Amino acid sequence: MSAPAVTPKSRRRKLPASDGDRFVYVLAVPVVLVLLFLVVIPMATTAITSAGGNGFATNYGSLFGGSSGQALLLSLVSSLLSVFFCGVLGTLLAVLLHRFDFPGRRALSVFAVLPMALPPLIGAVSFVLLYSETGILPRTLAALLGIDPASTSVGGLAGVVLVHAFTMYPYFYLSVSAALAGMDGSLEEAATNLGAGRIRVWRTVLLPMLTPALVSGALLTFMMSMASFTAPQLYNVQTLTMEIVSARTSGNAALAAARSTALSVVSIVFLLSMRWYQGRRVHRSLSKGTPSARRAPASAAAKFAAALGSLLLTVVLLAPVLVIVLVSFSVDGAWTTQVLPSEYTLDNYLEIFSEPQSLLPISVSVQTSLLATAFAIVVGAAAAWVVARWRKPGRGLLDVVIMLPWALPGTVIGVNLVTAFNEPGVGNLGLTLVGTLWILPVAYFVRFVPLVFRSTSASLDQLDPTLEEAARNLGAGPMRVLRTITLPLVMRGVLAGALLAFVDGVGEYVASVVIYPPGLPPMSVEIYNRIYSSEFGTAAAYGALQIVLILIVLAVSNRLGQGPRQKRSAAAPAVVPTA
Repeated sequence: MSAPAVTPKSRRRKLPASDGDRFVYVLAVPVVLVLLFLVVIPMATTAITSAGGNGFATNYGSLFGGSSGQALLLSLVSSLLSVFFCGVLGTLLAVLLHRFDFPGRRALSVFAVLPMALPPLIGAVSFVLLYSETGILPRTLAALLGIDPASTSVGGLAGVVLVHAFTMYPYFYLSVSAALAGMDGSLEEAATNLGAGRIRVWRTVLLPMLTPALVSGALLTFMMSMASFTAPQLYNVQTLTMEIVSARTSGNAALAAARSTALSVVSIVFLLSMRWYQGRRVHRSLSKGTPSARRAPASAAAKFAAALGSLLLTVVLLAPVLVIVLVSFSVDGAWTTQVLPSEYTLDNYLEIFSEPQSLLPISVSVQTSLLATAFAIVVGAAAAWVVARWRKPGRGLLDVVIMLPWALPGTVIGVNLVTAFNEPGVGNLGLTLVGTLWILPVAYFVRFVPLVFRSTSASLDQLDPTLEEAARNLGAGPMRVLRTITLPLVMRGVLAGALLAFVDGVGEYVASVVIYPPGLPPMSVEIYNRIYSSEFGTAAAYGALQIVLILIVLAVSNRLGQGPRQKRSAAAPAVVPTA
Protein backbone atom coordinates (compact mmCIF):
# COMPACT_ATOMS: atom_id res chain seq x y z
CA MET A 1 0.00 0.00 0.00
CA SER A 2 1.53 3.24 -1.11
CA ALA A 3 2.00 6.15 1.25
CA PRO A 4 -0.51 8.98 0.89
CA ALA A 5 0.61 11.93 -1.13
CA VAL A 6 1.58 15.03 0.74
CA THR A 7 -0.74 17.84 -0.29
CA PRO A 8 0.29 21.49 -0.29
CA LYS A 9 -2.08 22.03 2.65
CA SER A 10 -0.47 19.35 4.80
CA ARG A 11 3.03 20.53 3.80
CA ARG A 12 2.09 24.03 4.87
CA ARG A 13 1.02 22.76 8.27
CA LYS A 14 3.99 20.49 8.91
CA LEU A 15 7.10 22.18 7.57
CA PRO A 16 6.74 25.95 7.41
CA ALA A 17 4.49 26.19 10.49
CA SER A 18 6.83 24.05 12.61
CA ASP A 19 9.83 26.10 11.45
CA GLY A 20 8.02 29.26 12.50
CA ASP A 21 7.06 27.70 15.83
CA ARG A 22 10.65 26.72 16.56
CA PHE A 23 11.80 30.24 15.75
CA VAL A 24 9.21 31.65 18.18
CA TYR A 25 10.59 29.53 21.02
CA VAL A 26 14.21 30.28 20.10
CA LEU A 27 13.49 34.02 20.11
CA ALA A 28 11.62 33.63 23.40
CA VAL A 29 14.75 32.41 25.23
CA PRO A 30 16.66 35.74 25.36
CA VAL A 31 13.43 37.66 26.00
CA VAL A 32 12.59 35.45 28.99
CA LEU A 33 16.14 35.67 30.35
CA VAL A 34 16.09 39.49 30.21
CA LEU A 35 12.70 39.60 31.95
CA LEU A 36 13.86 37.16 34.63
CA PHE A 37 17.03 39.13 35.31
CA LEU A 38 15.60 42.65 35.33
CA VAL A 39 11.94 42.17 36.27
CA VAL A 40 11.14 38.87 37.99
CA ILE A 41 14.08 38.66 40.41
CA PRO A 42 13.74 42.26 41.72
CA MET A 43 9.96 41.84 42.06
CA ALA A 44 10.35 38.50 43.81
CA THR A 45 12.46 40.33 46.37
CA THR A 46 9.56 42.70 47.01
CA ALA A 47 7.07 39.83 47.39
CA ILE A 48 9.33 38.04 49.87
CA THR A 49 9.87 41.25 51.82
CA SER A 50 6.07 41.72 52.16
CA ALA A 51 5.92 38.75 54.57
CA GLY A 52 8.34 40.37 57.02
CA GLY A 53 7.85 43.07 59.64
CA ASN A 54 4.59 42.49 61.51
CA GLY A 55 3.87 39.37 59.50
CA PHE A 56 2.00 38.38 56.35
CA ALA A 57 -1.48 38.50 57.87
CA THR A 58 -1.03 41.93 59.46
CA ASN A 59 0.56 43.55 56.41
CA TYR A 60 -2.10 42.34 53.97
CA GLY A 61 -4.98 42.53 56.43
CA SER A 62 -4.54 46.30 56.67
CA LEU A 63 -5.61 46.57 53.03
CA PHE A 64 -9.21 45.66 53.88
CA GLY A 65 -9.89 48.43 56.37
CA GLY A 66 -8.78 51.81 57.64
CA SER A 67 -6.74 54.22 55.57
CA SER A 68 -5.19 51.54 53.38
CA GLY A 69 -8.58 50.17 52.33
CA GLN A 70 -9.81 53.65 51.49
CA ALA A 71 -6.57 54.32 49.59
CA LEU A 72 -7.08 51.16 47.52
CA LEU A 73 -10.66 52.22 46.71
CA LEU A 74 -9.54 55.73 45.71
CA SER A 75 -6.87 54.25 43.45
CA LEU A 76 -9.43 52.03 41.71
CA VAL A 77 -11.97 54.83 41.25
CA SER A 78 -9.43 57.35 39.97
CA SER A 79 -7.92 54.79 37.58
CA LEU A 80 -11.27 53.72 36.10
CA LEU A 81 -12.37 57.35 35.68
CA SER A 82 -9.03 58.15 34.05
CA VAL A 83 -9.47 55.27 31.59
CA PHE A 84 -12.94 56.54 30.64
CA PHE A 85 -12.02 60.18 30.09
CA CYS A 86 -8.69 59.38 28.41
CA GLY A 87 -10.47 56.91 26.12
CA VAL A 88 -13.05 59.50 25.07
CA LEU A 89 -10.50 62.28 24.52
CA GLY A 90 -7.83 60.20 22.83
CA THR A 91 -10.16 58.25 20.54
CA LEU A 92 -12.18 61.28 19.41
CA LEU A 93 -9.03 63.27 18.71
CA ALA A 94 -7.46 60.37 16.77
CA VAL A 95 -10.59 59.93 14.64
CA LEU A 96 -10.87 63.66 14.00
CA LEU A 97 -7.24 64.10 12.96
CA HIS A 98 -6.81 60.85 11.01
CA ARG A 99 -10.18 60.42 9.31
CA PHE A 100 -10.89 64.00 8.23
CA ASP A 101 -8.90 66.51 6.24
CA PHE A 102 -9.09 70.21 7.06
CA PRO A 103 -6.71 73.19 7.25
CA GLY A 104 -4.13 72.87 10.02
CA ARG A 105 -4.70 69.13 10.54
CA ARG A 106 -1.03 68.11 10.23
CA ALA A 107 0.15 70.70 12.76
CA LEU A 108 -2.62 69.79 15.19
CA SER A 109 -1.74 66.09 14.94
CA VAL A 110 1.72 66.97 16.30
CA PHE A 111 0.58 69.40 18.98
CA ALA A 112 -2.09 66.98 20.21
CA VAL A 113 0.60 64.64 21.57
CA LEU A 114 2.58 67.33 23.41
CA PRO A 115 0.82 66.96 26.80
CA MET A 116 2.68 63.70 27.36
CA ALA A 117 5.89 65.75 27.27
CA LEU A 118 4.93 67.46 30.52
CA PRO A 119 7.50 66.71 33.25
CA PRO A 120 5.63 64.92 36.06
CA LEU A 121 6.31 67.43 38.84
CA ILE A 122 6.10 70.75 37.07
CA GLY A 123 3.43 69.34 34.77
CA ALA A 124 1.20 68.66 37.76
CA VAL A 125 2.10 72.07 39.19
CA SER A 126 0.88 73.68 35.94
CA PHE A 127 -2.59 72.20 36.55
CA VAL A 128 -2.59 73.75 40.02
CA LEU A 129 -1.58 77.10 38.51
CA LEU A 130 -4.42 76.75 36.00
CA TYR A 131 -7.38 75.26 37.86
CA SER A 132 -6.86 75.65 41.62
CA GLU A 133 -8.70 78.29 43.65
CA THR A 134 -5.79 80.70 43.11
CA GLY A 135 -5.23 79.52 39.52
CA ILE A 136 -5.41 81.46 36.28
CA LEU A 137 -8.83 80.23 35.12
CA PRO A 138 -10.78 80.80 38.39
CA ARG A 139 -9.14 84.20 38.85
CA THR A 140 -9.97 85.19 35.27
CA LEU A 141 -13.61 84.17 35.67
CA ALA A 142 -13.75 86.08 38.97
CA ALA A 143 -12.31 89.21 37.36
CA LEU A 144 -14.55 89.07 34.27
CA LEU A 145 -17.81 87.64 35.64
CA GLY A 146 -17.52 88.03 39.40
CA ILE A 147 -17.75 84.25 39.99
CA ASP A 148 -16.34 82.99 43.26
CA PRO A 149 -13.02 81.22 42.46
CA ALA A 150 -13.86 78.42 44.90
CA SER A 151 -16.89 77.43 42.79
CA THR A 152 -14.86 77.03 39.57
CA SER A 153 -11.68 75.52 41.00
CA VAL A 154 -10.77 71.85 40.75
CA GLY A 155 -9.20 69.85 43.56
CA GLY A 156 -9.16 66.53 45.36
CA LEU A 157 -10.08 63.42 43.36
CA ALA A 158 -11.44 65.58 40.50
CA GLY A 159 -8.06 67.29 40.25
CA VAL A 160 -6.24 63.95 40.06
CA VAL A 161 -8.56 62.71 37.29
CA LEU A 162 -8.15 66.03 35.46
CA VAL A 163 -4.36 65.73 35.48
CA HIS A 164 -4.56 62.10 34.34
CA ALA A 165 -7.05 62.84 31.57
CA PHE A 166 -5.03 65.72 30.14
CA THR A 167 -1.66 63.93 30.33
CA MET A 168 -2.51 60.26 29.65
CA TYR A 169 -4.97 60.50 26.74
CA PRO A 170 -2.02 60.17 24.27
CA TYR A 171 -1.89 56.46 25.20
CA PHE A 172 -5.28 56.10 23.51
CA TYR A 173 -4.53 58.68 20.82
CA LEU A 174 -1.32 57.02 19.58
CA SER A 175 -2.70 53.46 19.73
CA VAL A 176 -5.91 54.36 17.90
CA SER A 177 -4.01 56.49 15.36
CA ALA A 178 -1.68 53.58 14.56
CA ALA A 179 -4.68 51.24 14.25
CA LEU A 180 -6.53 53.61 11.92
CA ALA A 181 -3.43 54.03 9.76
CA GLY A 182 -3.02 50.26 9.43
CA MET A 183 -6.70 49.41 8.92
CA ASP A 184 -7.80 47.97 5.60
CA GLY A 185 -10.15 50.48 3.95
CA SER A 186 -11.73 47.79 1.77
CA LEU A 187 -13.65 46.46 4.79
CA GLU A 188 -15.41 49.76 5.28
CA GLU A 189 -16.12 50.05 1.55
CA ALA A 190 -17.56 46.52 1.46
CA ALA A 191 -19.88 47.23 4.38
CA THR A 192 -21.04 50.46 2.76
CA ASN A 193 -21.66 48.72 -0.57
CA LEU A 194 -23.83 46.16 1.24
CA GLY A 195 -26.11 48.95 2.47
CA ALA A 196 -24.78 49.61 5.97
CA GLY A 197 -25.09 53.19 7.17
CA ARG A 198 -22.19 55.17 8.60
CA ILE A 199 -23.16 54.53 12.24
CA ARG A 200 -23.59 50.81 11.64
CA VAL A 201 -20.23 50.62 9.86
CA TRP A 202 -18.56 52.18 12.88
CA ARG A 203 -20.42 49.91 15.31
CA THR A 204 -19.99 46.60 13.48
CA VAL A 205 -16.74 47.04 11.52
CA LEU A 206 -14.47 49.87 12.66
CA LEU A 207 -14.88 49.76 16.46
CA PRO A 208 -14.39 45.96 16.63
CA MET A 209 -11.22 46.35 14.54
CA LEU A 210 -10.05 49.06 16.95
CA THR A 211 -10.52 46.77 19.98
CA PRO A 212 -6.79 45.84 20.29
CA ALA A 213 -5.81 49.53 20.22
CA LEU A 214 -8.50 50.48 22.76
CA VAL A 215 -7.44 47.62 25.04
CA SER A 216 -3.82 48.72 24.73
CA GLY A 217 -4.70 52.29 25.67
CA ALA A 218 -6.91 51.16 28.55
CA LEU A 219 -4.18 48.93 30.00
CA LEU A 220 -1.49 51.61 29.82
CA THR A 221 -3.79 54.29 31.27
CA PHE A 222 -5.13 52.10 34.08
CA MET A 223 -1.70 50.92 35.17
CA MET A 224 -0.22 54.42 34.90
CA SER A 225 -3.08 55.81 36.98
CA MET A 226 -2.70 53.11 39.63
CA ALA A 227 1.02 53.91 39.90
CA SER A 228 0.57 57.72 39.77
CA PHE A 229 2.25 59.65 42.58
CA THR A 230 2.79 63.33 41.74
CA ALA A 231 -0.87 64.22 41.06
CA PRO A 232 -2.19 62.58 44.27
CA GLN A 233 0.65 64.22 46.19
CA LEU A 234 -0.19 67.73 44.93
CA TYR A 235 -3.95 67.32 45.47
CA ASN A 236 -3.47 65.49 48.79
CA VAL A 237 -5.42 62.39 47.72
CA GLN A 238 -4.29 59.36 49.73
CA THR A 239 -4.11 56.71 47.02
CA LEU A 240 -2.35 53.38 47.48
CA THR A 241 0.80 54.79 45.88
CA MET A 242 0.90 57.52 48.52
CA GLU A 243 0.53 54.85 51.19
CA ILE A 244 3.43 52.88 49.67
CA VAL A 245 5.74 55.88 49.67
CA SER A 246 4.65 56.81 53.21
CA ALA A 247 5.35 53.31 54.52
CA ARG A 248 8.75 53.14 52.84
CA THR A 249 9.70 56.63 54.04
CA SER A 250 8.83 55.66 57.61
CA GLY A 251 11.09 52.61 57.34
CA ASN A 252 8.37 49.94 57.19
CA ALA A 253 9.68 48.10 54.13
CA ALA A 254 7.48 45.05 54.69
CA LEU A 255 4.24 47.06 54.75
CA ALA A 256 5.31 49.02 51.68
CA ALA A 257 6.11 45.75 49.89
CA ALA A 258 2.69 44.31 50.80
CA ARG A 259 0.91 47.37 49.43
CA SER A 260 3.04 47.22 46.28
CA THR A 261 2.15 43.57 45.82
CA ALA A 262 -1.56 44.35 46.27
CA LEU A 263 -1.31 47.13 43.68
CA SER A 264 0.33 44.66 41.29
CA VAL A 265 -2.45 42.11 41.85
CA VAL A 266 -5.14 44.68 40.99
CA SER A 267 -3.34 45.58 37.77
CA ILE A 268 -2.88 41.91 36.88
CA VAL A 269 -6.63 41.31 37.33
CA PHE A 270 -7.38 44.27 35.05
CA LEU A 271 -4.84 42.99 32.50
CA LEU A 272 -6.36 39.49 32.49
CA SER A 273 -9.89 40.88 32.17
CA MET A 274 -8.86 43.00 29.19
CA ARG A 275 -7.14 40.00 27.60
CA TRP A 276 -10.30 37.95 28.10
CA TYR A 277 -12.45 40.67 26.54
CA GLN A 278 -10.13 41.08 23.57
CA GLY A 279 -9.83 37.29 23.09
CA ARG A 280 -13.58 36.80 22.71
CA ARG A 281 -13.27 37.65 19.01
CA VAL A 282 -10.64 37.83 16.32
CA HIS A 283 -9.95 41.47 15.42
CA ARG A 284 -7.86 41.17 12.29
CA SER A 285 -8.32 41.62 8.58
CA LEU A 286 -7.90 38.76 6.10
CA SER A 287 -6.50 41.19 3.53
CA LYS A 288 -4.05 44.06 3.69
CA GLY A 289 -5.18 46.95 1.55
CA THR A 290 -4.62 50.65 1.94
CA PRO A 291 -6.27 52.70 4.70
CA SER A 292 -9.37 54.71 3.97
CA ALA A 293 -8.68 58.13 2.50
CA ARG A 294 -9.31 61.12 4.74
CA ARG A 295 -12.62 62.77 4.05
CA ALA A 296 -12.82 66.50 3.48
CA PRO A 297 -15.92 68.23 4.93
CA ALA A 298 -18.69 68.59 2.37
CA SER A 299 -19.08 72.36 2.72
CA ALA A 300 -16.94 75.32 3.64
CA ALA A 301 -18.96 75.82 6.84
CA ALA A 302 -18.37 72.20 7.89
CA LYS A 303 -14.67 72.52 7.11
CA PHE A 304 -14.43 75.68 9.21
CA ALA A 305 -16.35 74.06 12.07
CA ALA A 306 -14.08 70.99 12.03
CA ALA A 307 -10.93 73.12 12.03
CA LEU A 308 -12.25 75.42 14.76
CA GLY A 309 -13.40 72.55 16.97
CA SER A 310 -10.11 70.72 16.65
CA LEU A 311 -8.18 73.92 17.36
CA LEU A 312 -10.21 74.70 20.48
CA LEU A 313 -9.83 71.15 21.78
CA THR A 314 -6.09 71.18 21.19
CA VAL A 315 -5.72 74.60 22.88
CA VAL A 316 -7.53 73.29 25.95
CA LEU A 317 -5.30 70.22 26.04
CA LEU A 318 -2.19 72.35 25.50
CA ALA A 319 -3.06 74.87 28.23
CA PRO A 320 -0.74 73.24 30.83
CA VAL A 321 2.11 73.32 28.32
CA LEU A 322 1.49 76.99 27.62
CA VAL A 323 1.53 77.73 31.35
CA ILE A 324 4.98 76.14 31.67
CA VAL A 325 6.28 78.28 28.82
CA LEU A 326 4.75 81.39 30.43
CA VAL A 327 6.26 80.65 33.84
CA SER A 328 9.66 79.94 32.26
CA PHE A 329 9.89 83.66 31.37
CA SER A 330 8.66 84.93 34.76
CA VAL A 331 10.78 86.43 37.53
CA ASP A 332 10.97 84.23 40.62
CA GLY A 333 8.88 85.64 43.47
CA ALA A 334 7.17 88.30 41.33
CA TRP A 335 3.96 86.30 40.65
CA THR A 336 1.75 86.48 43.74
CA THR A 337 -1.89 87.59 43.49
CA GLN A 338 -1.96 88.63 39.83
CA VAL A 339 -3.83 86.59 37.23
CA LEU A 340 -0.65 86.40 35.10
CA PRO A 341 3.02 87.05 35.97
CA SER A 342 3.78 90.76 36.12
CA GLU A 343 7.53 90.61 35.37
CA TYR A 344 9.35 88.67 32.67
CA THR A 345 12.98 87.85 31.97
CA LEU A 346 15.31 85.73 29.83
CA ASP A 347 17.65 85.02 32.72
CA ASN A 348 16.12 81.60 33.37
CA TYR A 349 17.25 80.36 29.95
CA LEU A 350 20.54 82.28 30.03
CA GLU A 351 21.41 80.57 33.30
CA ILE A 352 20.89 77.12 31.77
CA PHE A 353 22.92 77.75 28.61
CA SER A 354 25.67 79.83 30.22
CA GLU A 355 26.57 77.29 32.90
CA PRO A 356 27.92 73.90 31.73
CA GLN A 357 26.68 72.28 34.94
CA SER A 358 23.13 73.35 34.09
CA LEU A 359 23.31 71.53 30.74
CA LEU A 360 24.39 68.28 32.38
CA PRO A 361 20.84 67.16 33.39
CA ILE A 362 19.65 67.56 29.79
CA SER A 363 22.54 65.45 28.52
CA VAL A 364 21.95 62.76 31.15
CA SER A 365 18.23 62.49 30.40
CA VAL A 366 18.61 62.38 26.62
CA GLN A 367 21.42 59.82 26.56
CA THR A 368 19.94 57.45 29.14
CA SER A 369 16.47 57.65 27.59
CA LEU A 370 17.79 56.95 24.09
CA LEU A 371 19.73 53.93 25.33
CA ALA A 372 16.74 52.60 27.27
CA THR A 373 14.40 53.18 24.31
CA ALA A 374 16.69 51.33 21.89
CA PHE A 375 16.82 48.34 24.23
CA ALA A 376 13.05 48.54 24.81
CA ILE A 377 12.39 48.49 21.05
CA VAL A 378 14.37 45.26 20.63
CA VAL A 379 12.99 43.43 23.67
CA GLY A 380 9.47 44.88 23.58
CA ALA A 381 8.86 44.23 19.88
CA ALA A 382 10.38 40.73 20.11
CA ALA A 383 8.27 39.93 23.18
CA ALA A 384 5.11 41.19 21.46
CA TRP A 385 5.72 38.91 18.46
CA VAL A 386 6.55 35.94 20.68
CA VAL A 387 3.35 36.41 22.70
CA ALA A 388 1.26 36.86 19.53
CA ARG A 389 2.61 33.67 17.92
CA TRP A 390 3.01 31.52 21.06
CA ARG A 391 0.93 28.33 20.80
CA LYS A 392 1.84 26.55 24.04
CA PRO A 393 0.82 27.23 27.67
CA GLY A 394 2.55 30.20 29.27
CA ARG A 395 1.57 32.93 26.83
CA GLY A 396 -0.57 34.77 29.37
CA LEU A 397 2.15 34.51 32.02
CA LEU A 398 4.71 36.14 29.71
CA ASP A 399 2.22 38.92 28.94
CA VAL A 400 1.67 39.57 32.65
CA VAL A 401 5.38 39.54 33.50
CA ILE A 402 6.33 42.13 30.88
CA MET A 403 3.39 44.42 31.77
CA LEU A 404 3.83 44.17 35.54
CA PRO A 405 6.51 46.92 35.90
CA TRP A 406 4.01 49.40 34.46
CA ALA A 407 1.70 48.68 37.39
CA LEU A 408 4.26 49.46 40.07
CA PRO A 409 5.13 52.94 41.31
CA GLY A 410 8.48 54.22 40.10
CA THR A 411 9.67 54.31 43.71
CA VAL A 412 9.18 50.55 44.02
CA ILE A 413 10.97 49.91 40.73
CA GLY A 414 13.89 52.06 41.87
CA VAL A 415 14.17 50.46 45.30
CA ASN A 416 13.92 46.97 43.78
CA LEU A 417 16.85 47.73 41.46
CA VAL A 418 18.86 49.27 44.29
CA THR A 419 18.29 46.14 46.37
CA ALA A 420 19.10 43.78 43.49
CA PHE A 421 22.23 45.58 42.21
CA ASN A 422 23.65 47.15 45.34
CA GLU A 423 26.52 44.67 45.69
CA PRO A 424 27.84 41.71 43.67
CA GLY A 425 25.91 38.48 44.11
CA VAL A 426 24.64 35.38 42.38
CA GLY A 427 21.26 36.91 41.54
CA ASN A 428 22.79 39.90 39.71
CA LEU A 429 25.66 37.97 38.08
CA GLY A 430 28.19 40.06 39.99
CA LEU A 431 26.96 43.38 38.57
CA THR A 432 26.94 46.49 40.75
CA LEU A 433 24.93 49.30 39.18
CA VAL A 434 24.21 51.46 42.22
CA GLY A 435 26.26 54.65 42.07
CA THR A 436 26.80 54.37 38.31
CA LEU A 437 24.99 56.06 35.44
CA TRP A 438 24.03 52.65 34.00
CA ILE A 439 21.30 52.16 36.58
CA LEU A 440 19.20 54.95 35.01
CA PRO A 441 18.75 53.35 31.55
CA VAL A 442 18.15 49.98 33.23
CA ALA A 443 15.36 51.49 35.34
CA TYR A 444 13.87 53.33 32.35
CA PHE A 445 13.95 50.12 30.31
CA VAL A 446 12.18 48.11 33.00
CA ARG A 447 9.67 50.88 33.55
CA PHE A 448 8.80 51.61 29.91
CA VAL A 449 9.38 48.44 27.87
CA PRO A 450 5.65 47.65 28.41
CA LEU A 451 4.85 50.69 26.26
CA VAL A 452 6.66 49.27 23.22
CA PHE A 453 5.31 45.79 23.97
CA ARG A 454 1.66 46.84 24.25
CA SER A 455 1.71 49.20 21.26
CA THR A 456 3.37 46.56 19.07
CA SER A 457 0.92 43.93 20.31
CA ALA A 458 -2.00 46.08 19.21
CA SER A 459 -0.57 46.27 15.69
CA LEU A 460 0.20 42.52 15.62
CA ASP A 461 -3.37 41.69 16.66
CA GLN A 462 -4.56 43.33 13.43
CA LEU A 463 -2.08 41.36 11.30
CA ASP A 464 -3.30 38.00 10.03
CA PRO A 465 -0.65 35.24 10.55
CA THR A 466 -1.44 33.82 7.09
CA LEU A 467 0.66 36.64 5.57
CA GLU A 468 3.72 35.25 7.38
CA GLU A 469 2.73 31.70 6.50
CA ALA A 470 2.42 32.61 2.81
CA ALA A 471 5.93 34.06 2.83
CA ARG A 472 7.31 30.90 4.49
CA ASN A 473 5.56 28.75 1.86
CA LEU A 474 7.39 30.75 -0.82
CA GLY A 475 10.72 29.84 0.77
CA ALA A 476 11.50 32.77 3.06
CA GLY A 477 13.12 31.87 6.37
CA PRO A 478 11.62 32.93 9.72
CA MET A 479 14.07 35.80 10.18
CA ARG A 480 13.46 37.10 6.66
CA VAL A 481 9.69 36.90 7.17
CA LEU A 482 10.04 38.86 10.40
CA ARG A 483 12.25 41.47 8.74
CA THR A 484 10.43 41.95 5.43
CA ILE A 485 6.79 41.19 6.28
CA THR A 486 5.98 41.55 9.97
CA LEU A 487 8.20 44.46 10.99
CA PRO A 488 7.21 46.82 8.13
CA LEU A 489 3.50 46.17 8.75
CA VAL A 490 3.72 46.84 12.52
CA MET A 491 6.32 49.61 12.34
CA ARG A 492 3.78 52.30 13.21
CA GLY A 493 2.93 50.50 16.43
CA VAL A 494 6.63 50.06 17.27
CA LEU A 495 7.31 53.76 16.63
CA ALA A 496 4.32 54.80 18.73
CA GLY A 497 5.54 52.72 21.66
CA ALA A 498 9.13 53.89 21.25
CA LEU A 499 8.00 57.52 21.23
CA LEU A 500 6.07 57.00 24.46
CA ALA A 501 9.05 55.22 26.05
CA PHE A 502 11.50 57.99 25.14
CA VAL A 503 9.18 60.78 26.26
CA ASP A 504 8.39 59.12 29.58
CA GLY A 505 12.07 58.30 30.09
CA VAL A 506 13.10 61.93 29.65
CA GLY A 507 10.47 63.07 32.17
CA GLU A 508 10.66 60.15 34.64
CA TYR A 509 10.98 61.42 38.20
CA VAL A 510 9.74 58.99 40.85
CA ALA A 511 12.24 56.20 40.08
CA SER A 512 15.03 58.61 39.12
CA VAL A 513 15.05 60.39 42.45
CA VAL A 514 15.74 57.08 44.20
CA ILE A 515 18.53 55.74 42.00
CA TYR A 516 20.34 58.59 40.23
CA PRO A 517 24.11 58.71 40.94
CA PRO A 518 25.48 61.71 42.87
CA GLY A 519 26.51 64.58 40.62
CA LEU A 520 24.58 63.23 37.61
CA PRO A 521 20.95 64.26 38.10
CA PRO A 522 18.53 63.74 35.19
CA MET A 523 16.34 66.61 34.08
CA SER A 524 13.35 65.58 36.22
CA VAL A 525 15.41 65.56 39.40
CA GLU A 526 16.95 68.93 38.51
CA ILE A 527 13.44 70.34 38.03
CA TYR A 528 12.51 69.11 41.51
CA ASN A 529 15.66 70.64 42.98
CA ARG A 530 14.83 74.00 41.38
CA ILE A 531 11.23 73.90 42.63
CA TYR A 532 12.43 72.99 46.11
CA SER A 533 14.75 76.02 45.95
CA SER A 534 11.79 78.21 44.86
CA GLU A 535 13.37 78.72 41.42
CA PHE A 536 10.11 78.11 39.55
CA GLY A 537 11.23 80.09 36.49
CA THR A 538 14.34 77.96 35.93
CA ALA A 539 12.39 74.77 36.63
CA ALA A 540 9.81 75.80 34.03
CA ALA A 541 12.62 76.64 31.60
CA TYR A 542 13.86 73.06 31.88
CA GLY A 543 10.30 71.89 31.25
CA ALA A 544 9.97 74.14 28.19
CA LEU A 545 13.24 72.80 26.77
CA GLN A 546 11.95 69.28 27.27
CA ILE A 547 8.79 70.18 25.35
CA VAL A 548 10.90 71.50 22.46
CA LEU A 549 12.90 68.27 22.50
CA ILE A 550 9.73 66.20 22.35
CA LEU A 551 8.42 68.33 19.48
CA ILE A 552 11.56 67.49 17.50
CA VAL A 553 11.14 63.79 18.30
CA LEU A 554 7.51 63.92 17.17
CA ALA A 555 8.46 65.53 13.85
CA VAL A 556 11.17 62.91 13.20
CA SER A 557 8.84 60.09 14.24
CA ASN A 558 6.11 61.31 11.87
CA ARG A 559 8.62 61.45 9.02
CA LEU A 560 9.90 57.93 9.73
CA GLY A 561 6.35 56.64 10.01
CA GLN A 562 5.28 58.11 6.67
CA GLY A 563 8.21 56.86 4.60
CA PRO A 564 7.78 53.05 4.80
CA ARG A 565 4.01 53.29 4.38
CA GLN A 566 4.29 55.30 1.18
CA LYS A 567 6.73 52.75 -0.22
CA ARG A 568 4.40 49.89 0.67
CA SER A 569 1.48 51.66 -1.01
CA ALA A 570 3.45 52.12 -4.21
CA ALA A 571 4.58 48.49 -4.30
CA ALA A 572 1.73 46.61 -2.69
CA PRO A 573 1.91 43.51 -4.92
CA ALA A 574 5.55 42.90 -3.89
CA VAL A 575 4.90 42.55 -0.17
CA VAL A 576 5.52 38.80 0.01
CA PRO A 577 9.14 37.85 -0.84
CA THR A 578 9.86 35.00 -3.17
CA ALA A 579 12.47 32.33 -2.61
